Amino acid sequence: MLTVWIALSSCGVTYAHEISPSVSDLEISGDTVTLKITLNAESFVARIDLQSLTDTDDTENANDYDLYREMEPDQLEEAFRLYWPEMTKKLQINAPESLTLELTDITVPPAGNTDLPRKSEINIRATVTSGAPSVTVSWPADYGTLIVRQQGVESPYTGYLEGGGTTDPIYRTGDAERNALQSFVYYIPVGFAHIVPKGLDHILFVLGLFFLASAFKPLVLQVSVFTLAHTITLLFGALGWISVPSSVVEPLIALSIVFVAVENIFTDKLHRWRMLLIFFFGLLHGLGFASVLEEFGLPTVQFIPALLGFNVGVEAGQLFVIAIAFFAVAIWCRKYPWYRRMIVIPASLIIALIGCWWFVERVFLN
Repeated sequence: MLTVWIALSSCGVTYAHEISPSVSDLEISGDTVTLKITLNAESFVARIDLQSLTDTDDTENANDYDLYREMEPDQLEEAFRLYWPEMTKKLQINAPESLTLELTDITVPPAGNTDLPRKSEINIRATVTSGAPSVTVSWPADYGTLIVRQQGVESPYTGYLEGGGTTDPIYRTGDAERNALQSFVYYIPVGFAHIVPKGLDHILFVLGLFFLASAFKPLVLQVSVFTLAHTITLLFGALGWISVPSSVVEPLIALSIVFVAVENIFTDKLHRWRMLLIFFFGLLHGLGFASVLEEFGLPTVQFIPALLGFNVGVEAGQLFVIAIAFFAVAIWCRKYPWYRRMIVIPASLIIALIGCWWFVERVFLN
């Protein structure tokens, strides 16, 4: 049932309707705070509640969203300026009092291929008293996720806000005030969130491992090899030692899902060469995690603790998926002779079909 649910939730997702985080660059200079936010402006002006939403087709405002996606840049810019007063009542920059926000500029790209999401950019300015040592950003719950990246300092603050969250204090001098333990703890839920609920491709791969060997020892062996591999490329990618375009990595991740699922259909043996392939696939998934880190960055001063915290969160997410699958399916059914025929093979077929669709989508529709 877990895999069927994932299949149903995934098959309706297309690039045009996916919800991705908004990304903001914040700088404090003298008495001025500037905030440049890259966002999907259509979802804002359509007043879509992005909290816990992955697909705009799942909202009653989907038709309005589609109309805004087809607008010319000047039309969408005008619509957003009309929406701006409403946004100022929700978005807050505090120092510690709430500051008055001014919209200074909007950049809207051409509509282009409406099968793909459009990323617009807004520039916001606020005045803060020169004596205030820090500011915080409060992001509304219905705006989804926001990545906050500080600019203009040697040790910038980085934050990953779920809707309704508030940043830690963002100091003029940067993130040096956050110690190693705080950085480690802060990035654990960030890593977890990139598996559950946002990493459907990683979830399906882990489930592919689970359905071949739901017994404890072989499952732990596979997950350990996968973990070792993606930790290596996650580290190398985060350090900037290796960089592979997501246009290459993401289709290969989709193929890795197809492979483990198809193999589950034709064999119930854990061959040694599969372990080598799992290691290779782990390297690919690590590059995917590294691209996530590249998007919102890690603090330079507490880089290693933050990276370790992110990786621990990823592992916790994977173990959570396995635990759910084990208690939902394996603990009740794996001892029965029909388990493979009725559970493993149909579930693996669904996983393989989703992986095939993602490959086609990422190669030909992106």
